Amino acid sequence: MRHLLWAIALLLSAASASAADLRIDPTRSRAEFAVRLLWVSTVSGSFEGIRGDLSIDREARTAVVRAVLDTESIRMESARLRRWVLAPEFFDSVHYPQILFTSDPLPLELISRGGEIKGKLTMRGVTRDETFHLQATRCPADALAGCVLQLQGTIDRTDFEMRGRRGALSDRVNLGMAIVLDHP
Repeated sequence: MRHLLWAIALLLSAASASAADLRIDPTRSRAEFAVRLLWVSTVSGSFEGIRGDLSIDREARTAVVRAVLDTESIRMESARLRRWVLAPEFFDSVHYPQILFTSDPLPLELISRGGEIKGKLTMRGVTRDETFHLQATRCPADALAGCVLQLQGTIDRTDFEMRGRRGALSDRVNLGMAIVLDHP
Protein backbone atom coordinates (compact mmCIF):
# COMPACT_ATOMS: atom_id res chain seq x y z
CA MET A 1 0.00 0.00 0.00
CA ARG A 2 2.83 2.38 0.86
CA HIS A 3 4.44 1.68 -2.55
CA LEU A 4 1.15 2.40 -4.31
CA LEU A 5 0.79 5.76 -2.50
CA TRP A 6 4.39 6.62 -3.32
CA ALA A 7 3.83 5.77 -7.01
CA ILE A 8 0.67 7.91 -7.13
CA ALA A 9 2.51 10.83 -5.50
CA LEU A 10 5.36 10.47 -7.99
CA LEU A 11 2.93 10.45 -10.94
CA LEU A 12 1.11 13.51 -9.64
CA SER A 13 4.34 15.46 -9.13
CA ALA A 14 5.54 14.49 -12.62
CA ALA A 15 2.23 15.58 -14.13
CA SER A 16 2.33 18.94 -12.38
CA ALA A 17 5.96 19.47 -13.40
CA SER A 18 5.14 18.87 -17.07
CA ALA A 19 2.28 21.39 -17.08
CA ALA A 20 3.42 25.00 -17.01
CA ASP A 21 0.41 27.00 -15.90
CA LEU A 22 0.61 30.77 -16.10
CA ARG A 23 -1.89 33.27 -14.80
CA ILE A 24 -3.26 36.42 -16.34
CA ASP A 25 -1.77 39.35 -14.44
CA PRO A 26 -4.88 41.37 -13.48
CA THR A 27 -2.94 44.58 -12.80
CA ARG A 28 -1.28 44.72 -16.23
CA SER A 29 -4.00 43.15 -18.41
CA ARG A 30 -7.01 44.86 -19.91
CA ALA A 31 -10.08 44.17 -22.00
CA GLU A 32 -12.12 46.63 -24.04
CA PHE A 33 -15.32 46.77 -26.04
CA ALA A 34 -16.71 49.23 -28.58
CA VAL A 35 -20.08 49.46 -30.35
CA ARG A 36 -21.28 52.03 -32.90
CA LEU A 37 -24.08 54.36 -31.80
CA LEU A 38 -26.26 55.94 -34.51
CA TRP A 39 -23.53 55.07 -37.05
CA VAL A 40 -21.80 58.31 -36.07
CA SER A 41 -20.14 57.80 -32.69
CA THR A 42 -18.76 54.88 -30.73
CA VAL A 43 -19.60 53.77 -27.20
CA SER A 44 -16.59 52.11 -25.61
CA GLY A 45 -15.38 50.94 -22.27
CA SER A 46 -12.66 48.94 -20.59
CA PHE A 47 -12.82 46.22 -17.97
CA GLU A 48 -10.47 46.61 -15.03
CA GLY A 49 -11.35 43.21 -13.56
CA ILE A 50 -9.74 40.60 -15.77
CA ARG A 51 -8.22 37.35 -14.57
CA GLY A 52 -7.64 33.82 -15.75
CA ASP A 53 -4.87 31.51 -16.81
CA LEU A 54 -3.03 29.79 -19.62
CA SER A 55 -2.63 26.04 -19.21
CA ILE A 56 0.08 24.37 -21.24
CA ASP A 57 0.14 20.73 -22.27
CA ARG A 58 3.86 20.28 -23.01
CA GLU A 59 3.37 16.80 -24.41
CA ALA A 60 0.75 17.88 -26.96
CA ARG A 61 2.48 21.31 -27.42
CA THR A 62 -0.85 23.10 -26.96
CA ALA A 63 -2.26 25.72 -24.63
CA VAL A 64 -5.70 26.76 -23.42
CA VAL A 65 -6.46 30.36 -22.49
CA ARG A 66 -9.20 31.06 -19.96
CA ALA A 67 -10.13 34.69 -19.30
CA VAL A 68 -12.81 36.03 -16.96
CA LEU A 69 -14.04 39.63 -17.13
CA ASP A 70 -16.01 41.11 -14.24
CA THR A 71 -18.79 43.20 -15.80
CA GLU A 72 -19.05 45.50 -12.76
CA SER A 73 -15.42 46.53 -13.30
CA ILE A 74 -16.23 48.39 -16.51
CA ARG A 75 -14.95 51.93 -16.84
CA MET A 76 -16.51 54.39 -19.28
CA GLU A 77 -16.34 58.07 -20.13
CA SER A 78 -19.61 58.87 -18.33
CA ALA A 79 -21.51 57.48 -15.36
CA ARG A 80 -24.75 57.54 -17.40
CA LEU A 81 -23.27 55.30 -20.12
CA ARG A 82 -21.80 52.99 -17.49
CA ARG A 83 -25.22 52.56 -15.82
CA TRP A 84 -26.75 51.83 -19.22
CA VAL A 85 -24.23 49.10 -20.23
CA LEU A 86 -24.59 47.45 -16.82
CA ALA A 87 -28.41 47.49 -17.12
CA PRO A 88 -30.52 44.48 -18.22
CA GLU A 89 -30.63 45.48 -21.89
CA PHE A 90 -26.85 45.23 -22.31
CA PHE A 91 -24.49 43.32 -19.94
CA ASP A 92 -27.09 42.83 -17.17
CA SER A 93 -24.36 42.73 -14.54
CA VAL A 94 -26.76 41.89 -11.69
CA HIS A 95 -27.71 38.56 -13.25
CA TYR A 96 -24.52 37.94 -15.25
CA PRO A 97 -21.53 39.35 -13.33
CA GLN A 98 -18.90 37.70 -15.56
CA ILE A 99 -17.96 37.22 -19.18
CA LEU A 100 -15.91 34.06 -19.81
CA PHE A 101 -13.74 33.06 -22.76
CA THR A 102 -12.14 29.61 -22.92
CA SER A 103 -10.08 28.84 -25.99
CA ASP A 104 -9.93 25.52 -27.73
CA PRO A 105 -6.46 23.93 -27.38
CA LEU A 106 -4.16 25.93 -29.64
CA PRO A 107 -0.70 25.02 -30.89
CA LEU A 108 2.03 26.75 -28.88
CA GLU A 109 3.59 28.00 -32.14
CA LEU A 110 0.42 30.02 -32.76
CA ILE A 111 1.30 32.25 -29.79
CA SER A 112 4.51 33.34 -31.55
CA ARG A 113 3.23 33.60 -35.12
CA GLY A 114 -0.32 34.80 -34.41
CA GLY A 115 -3.53 33.61 -36.02
CA GLU A 116 -7.08 32.61 -35.26
CA ILE A 117 -8.08 31.36 -31.81
CA LYS A 118 -11.38 29.56 -31.53
CA GLY A 119 -13.19 29.03 -28.29
CA LYS A 120 -16.33 29.44 -26.22
CA LEU A 121 -17.53 32.88 -25.17
CA THR A 122 -20.13 33.01 -22.40
CA MET A 123 -21.98 36.25 -21.89
CA ARG A 124 -25.41 36.85 -20.33
CA GLY A 125 -25.78 33.10 -19.77
CA VAL A 126 -25.33 32.31 -23.48
CA THR A 127 -22.33 30.29 -24.67
CA ARG A 128 -21.30 30.46 -28.32
CA ASP A 129 -18.35 29.47 -30.45
CA GLU A 130 -16.38 32.60 -31.33
CA THR A 131 -13.10 33.29 -33.09
CA PHE A 132 -10.58 35.93 -32.06
CA HIS A 133 -7.45 37.01 -33.88
CA LEU A 134 -4.22 36.71 -31.86
CA GLN A 135 -1.47 39.10 -32.90
CA ALA A 136 2.00 37.64 -33.36
CA THR A 137 4.36 38.02 -30.39
CA ARG A 138 8.10 37.70 -29.95
CA CYS A 139 7.64 35.23 -27.12
CA PRO A 140 9.12 31.75 -27.52
CA ALA A 141 6.73 28.93 -26.64
CA ASP A 142 8.98 27.76 -23.81
CA ALA A 143 9.22 31.19 -22.11
CA LEU A 144 5.76 32.78 -22.00
CA ALA A 145 5.97 34.54 -18.60
CA GLY A 146 5.88 38.30 -19.23
CA CYS A 147 4.40 37.75 -22.66
CA VAL A 148 1.50 39.95 -23.84
CA LEU A 149 -1.24 38.20 -25.82
CA GLN A 150 -3.38 40.62 -27.84
CA LEU A 151 -6.70 39.30 -29.08
CA GLN A 152 -9.31 41.09 -31.21
CA GLY A 153 -12.72 39.95 -32.34
CA THR A 154 -16.21 41.01 -33.30
CA ILE A 155 -19.39 39.46 -31.99
CA ASP A 156 -23.06 39.95 -32.80
CA ARG A 157 -24.67 41.24 -29.61
CA THR A 158 -28.06 39.75 -30.55
CA ASP A 159 -26.47 36.28 -30.33
CA PHE A 160 -26.09 37.00 -26.60
CA GLU A 161 -29.66 38.28 -26.09
CA MET A 162 -28.67 41.97 -26.23
CA ARG A 163 -31.57 43.16 -28.35
CA GLY A 164 -32.28 46.64 -26.91
CA ARG A 165 -31.91 49.82 -29.00
CA ARG A 166 -31.49 47.95 -32.27
CA GLY A 167 -32.36 51.05 -34.29
CA ALA A 168 -29.70 53.17 -32.65
CA LEU A 169 -27.00 50.67 -31.75
CA SER A 170 -25.04 48.43 -34.07
CA ASP A 171 -25.37 44.68 -33.60
CA ARG A 172 -21.60 44.30 -34.04
CA VAL A 173 -19.50 44.69 -30.89
CA ASN A 174 -15.71 44.80 -31.07
CA LEU A 175 -13.91 43.06 -28.23
CA GLY A 176 -10.21 43.24 -27.48
CA MET A 177 -7.92 41.90 -24.79
CA ALA A 178 -4.28 42.52 -23.92
CA ILE A 179 -3.36 39.70 -21.56
CA VAL A 180 -0.07 39.77 -19.68
CA LEU A 181 1.06 36.32 -18.57
CA ASP A 182 2.85 35.76 -15.29
CA HIS A 183 3.79 32.93 -12.94
CA PRO A 184 1.05 31.97 -10.45
